[in-house]
This record gives sequence, C-alpha cells and structure tokens, in this order.
Amino acid sequence: MSAAIHGLVAEFVTPDELLEAARRASAQGYKNLRAYSPFPVQGLSEAVGLRFNGIAPMVLIGGALFAGGLFLAEVIWSVWAYPMNIGGRPHFSWPAFILPALEVTFLGAAVFGFAALLIFNRLPKYYHPIFNTPRFERASYDRFFLCIRADSPGFDLAGAQRFLQTLSPAAISEVPG
Repeated sequence: MSAAIHGLVAEFVTPDELLEAARRASAQGYKNLRAYSPFPVQGLSEAVGLRFNGIAPMVLIGGALFAGGLFLAEVIWSVWAYPMNIGGRPHFSWPAFILPALEVTFLGAAVFGFAALLIFNRLPKYYHPIFNTPRFERASYDRFFLCIRADSPGFDLAGAQRFLQTLSPAAISEVPG
C-alpha cells in the first residue's frame, strides 16, 4: 500500500460505463472499490461489493425495546405502583396501553436508526481524500467515478493504472492521501 495516495479514481460519462467498470474491477480481484454517482445506479452496490450494513436490525431492535419498555412501564404503573379503579375496568387494561406503546415504537426505531446510521457510516466525517480529486465536484451533476483504494489487497499503482486504462475512462487521477 502506498502511503502517499488514497487510491486511483476513474471518471466515466455514463452510468453503464461505471457499472461495467465496477464489474470488471471486481472480477479482476479489487476488493475496496467505491463508486460515486449523481443518482442511484441499479446493480452498482452489488458490483462494488457493498455488504449488508445492519441498520435495519438496529431499527427493529430500537422499536421493540422502546415499545416493550413503555408497555412494561404502563403495566407496572397501573397494576402494582398506582392501581386505580376507573370506571370499573381491570387494572391490567392492555388495550389502553397499545396506542402509547405504538407511538414510542416509532420514536425508538427512529432514534436507533439515526444512531446506527451515524455509527455504521462512521459519521460525521468532515474530510475525505476523494474531495481533492480533480473534477470530482462533477460527481454531483453529470459524471460517474470509480475509485480503487490503495488499501485493496494486491494494489499496485502501475498495475491499477494499466487496468483502469483498459476501461476507457474519460480521465484517471490519483487520489492524494
């Protein structure tokens, strides 16, 4: 791994070129690929090897914990801590507990989902080396970029540059570390 660079980035004009380049780079054995696009490209996540990030289970866990916690608290308060006879209903009147627990389910899911998003994506990140790449600002408008990171197994700067040349990109740049 070269300490001086973060990787190599190739610029493409169309999303199909980017998708094909990502598939070929993955087939070539490059593992740490990153693709940058102004809009979602169908199949690109699989092509660059993105894995399941675990945010959805955290949302489920957060919703279940908050709902279960509030339901348990309501039962404890109304049955044991402060039992009151209101309208002749039983102390454990569970239908009355469902609505607040449902509301707190959404709150817990949102809180855990937001926290998981920040943690799993290592945010906030104020700087990334890819921002120093020439013309990278066009990734938000009309260009597509594929980055082969220098920490990819078997990364060789000259070999990666030759490989990227075979993909016919609009430009190839080194990403400074």
